[in-house]
Amino acid sequence: MPTFSFPLPDEAATERLGTALAGRLRSRDVVALVGGLGAGKTTLARAILRAAAGDPALVVPSPTFTLVEVYDTPRGVFWHFDLYRLEAPEQVFELGWEEARADGIALVEWAERLAELLPDERLMVTLSMEDGGRRAIIEGDTRFGDV
Repeated sequence: MPTFSFPLPDEAATERLGTALAGRLRSRDVVALVGGLGAGKTTLARAILRAAAGDPALVVPSPTFTLVEVYDTPRGVFWHFDLYRLEAPEQVFELGWEEARADGIALVEWAERLAELLPDERLMVTLSMEDGGRRAIIEGDTRFGDV
């Protein structure tokens, strides 16, 4: 699986990355967002959703407490999962995981909590803090290499 690295010196760079990713996502894609608290997972997910909706002012609440939010956009139906509070991987099925995988696009914060349920066919985005900003390491299909 190809790996690409992108510096994210500020929030605007994270938003640009999200906009670029949104334009390449297709039905049945899974975007696994991994990184510590404050690494930028929610910022990136919000940018993807706003770009997919074509609405830079779209209100995108963090699904930390609801665990999932669904957005019907011109680019498809996006399922925004936040699995931080998930106690067991199997609980994801109660949140509509199979429906999201069938015909939606799944954005999954704290994707590592899915363990073996995380599909092999995915876009893995690992966000980390580094001097003066953040970095995104993207592993996945070559269609994401030039974002």
